[in-house]
Amino acid sequence: MSLWRARLGPAAAATVTSAARGRLRSAVLPAASVHISSQRPLQYGWLAYMLGERASKKFSEYSKIFTVDGNLSSGKGKLAQHIADKLGMKYFPEADIHYQDRIAGDGTLLDERFNGFCNLERFYNDPKCADGHSYRLQAWLFGNRILQYSDALEHLLTTGQGVVLERSPYSDFVFLDAMFKQGYIHKRCVDHYKEIKEISICEFLPPHLVIYLDVPVPDVQKRLQEKGEPYEKKVSASYLQNIEDAYKKTFIPEMSETSEILHYTASEAEDVEKVIEDIEYLKFDKGPWLEQDDVSFHHLRLFFLVAIIRKATMLKLVTNGSG
Repeated sequence: MSLWRARLGPAAAATVTSAARGRLRSAVLPAASVHISSQRPLQYGWLAYMLGERASKKFSEYSKIFTVDGNLSSGKGKLAQHIADKLGMKYFPEADIHYQDRIAGDGTLLDERFNGFCNLERFYNDPKCADGHSYRLQAWLFGNRILQYSDALEHLLTTGQGVVLERSPYSDFVFLDAMFKQGYIHKRCVDHYKEIKEISICEFLPPHLVIYLDVPVPDVQKRLQEKGEPYEKKVSASYLQNIEDAYKKTFIPEMSETSEILHYTASEAEDVEKVIEDIEYLKFDKGPWLEQDDVSFHHLRLFFLVAIIRKATMLKLVTNGSG
């Protein structure tokens, strides 16, 4: 049984379908043209499926989701871009607090009042700020990673083109873990984060491949001092070490159950041709993607349809409020 049929079941699937139909009948469809992705207008729905549109027909060898992870300034973006270029995939740079702003409207970055009341500079300057800023920042970043991952999934199912992301909502917790161990946030923040993660990330399919770049903390600090933002140069070695530990002790073991894992040092990652060769040898023979079919992909795309309509409504509220 496919992951989505097992997860949704007939009743839940009917609920998603009913919600989508109800929205469409109420003439909200034009508003849904504000798409999750700025690259493609909304066209998919029940009619398209009935007329024969199937995601699997567009799939090729690299119709997959890859993520590149690692500590700060580890070279993730550079490697992700190279892999995407070599394999004809779409590159998604790391989602920041302005992800929504960058893909919607004219790309104008809104004030932090409309972006979680948080910013990275404030975090690095005062990570123990008493007003809860550190957790607010990480929760907002997690939300943006969720949005980006849904964009990536939708792009894959809509076009058949594979995607390469720099980090993902699956690895976001490494920062939360480091914050907690450094005393930047309370235990109740960790508990709240876990609750939110459990009811959100479960709706998605995990990446086919996770590539981890292993750069020692002293080297990370050196890179930050040479090329980082002024406020990034204040990050402590212990915080960076906590991030590395969370990756190696929790993230990689957990993801290895559903995704392929490739592990490289900084120097090894420089040899992009070798990385591509390693990818070509992978079997991709585990994880929930193997259980999927066009019916489950159809349900997933309908889920996106409902999310698009809700997001369009929220975007209008934010835009009107900022005006």
